[in-house]
Amino acid sequence: MFTDQVEIYVRSGKGGDGMMHFHREKFVPRGGPDGGDGGKGGDVILEVKPTLNTLSSFRPNQKFKAEDGARGGPSQMTGRNGKDLIIHVPPGTVIFDADTGELLGDLTHPEQQFMVCKGGRGGRGNQHFATSRNQAPRTAEKGEPYEEKRLKLELKLIADIGLIGVPNAGKSTLLTAMTNAKPKIAPYPFTTLEPNLGVAEIDANNTIVLADIPGLIEGASHGAGLGHDFLRHIQRTRVLIHLLDGLSEDPIADYSQINSELSLFDPNLGKKPQLVVLNKVDQPEVQARFGDIQKKFKKLKVDLLSISALARTNTRDLLVKAHQKLAETPPREETELPMPVHKPKEDPREFVVTREGAHEWRVKGTAIERAARMTYWEHDGSLRRFQKIIETLGIDDALRKAGVQEGDTVAIGEFELEWQD
Repeated sequence: MFTDQVEIYVRSGKGGDGMMHFHREKFVPRGGPDGGDGGKGGDVILEVKPTLNTLSSFRPNQKFKAEDGARGGPSQMTGRNGKDLIIHVPPGTVIFDADTGELLGDLTHPEQQFMVCKGGRGGRGNQHFATSRNQAPRTAEKGEPYEEKRLKLELKLIADIGLIGVPNAGKSTLLTAMTNAKPKIAPYPFTTLEPNLGVAEIDANNTIVLADIPGLIEGASHGAGLGHDFLRHIQRTRVLIHLLDGLSEDPIADYSQINSELSLFDPNLGKKPQLVVLNKVDQPEVQARFGDIQKKFKKLKVDLLSISALARTNTRDLLVKAHQKLAETPPREETELPMPVHKPKEDPREFVVTREGAHEWRVKGTAIERAARMTYWEHDGSLRRFQKIIETLGIDDALRKAGVQEGDTVAIGEFELEWQD
């Protein structure tokens, strides 16, 4: 079972107690203090294991405790250090403090380690407290207490190329055609309920990793369906293959919808390089309308490719072009931190409605202005999608409550719309 979010409890080891002890030996009546130090408690360390690709090995609310340090002994014997507890996680694991939401770490490289709880220092034995005035100190230290945290682990798949599109566009079939992956495939929407990874071989020396991201639906950026759960995995990819269903009534509206959802969730997703591909060209009706669809995309300055994932038509050419696009794309910077999934201090979905005249209104808000800029106003499907976004964000109700009337002008960013009931 694929699991990409889990909460766990971790606790480091307590430091061992230092010992209060005096040297006892025949004919040595005043041997002096010789209590040993306690051992250091074990650390809790998260380590990337490249063979893992899910968090399913973790049970909900599972507890992990490192070993405590051992107590110091006589004759200045230091107690044994507690063993560090190493917890293996898949590459792409992001670590949050579950109580505060603070982003703690981001593990992406094989064998990369991150210490989440440091073991307590061992207490000092009484040997350390002897002075010229107090040569028989009856004091020692207990070990330093452990650290504990509740962690939220989130997995963001690390893939070179992500396959995106509406449900039933054929992404799983395409992943099978280009890689060694064996995802579940069936002719109905939402067959894919979890991301799938596959490795494609370009030549003897080059391979790329592709991720099939489950179909995105209207409102995914606001959590509709499993939107947030899956949009997170696209953040790590460097190039996107945007697969369109050739049998769709309006592929351009589908294209607009998905890009809007990406940008609403994370503006950086809308900037990722894309290869736009029309699938199912083995179907006669798709072949008949391909030329017309291609012309419409050219007006948008988008090069439209065509394939049949089922018949494997042009899939190899697509793979080569994707590899070329990947080579042209700068690698992800090592210091780049992921966008936290937690709600930011300033909610981008917030908006303000103001009246600017007798029949003029203005709506200001990060999400809605971005959605307006991403909408192709010349297409009816895009207009319907934009109207749904207005309704989802609650702008529709807010304008009505404010008193908007039929024929009024509503400005959103640089766009002016006529209100119609």
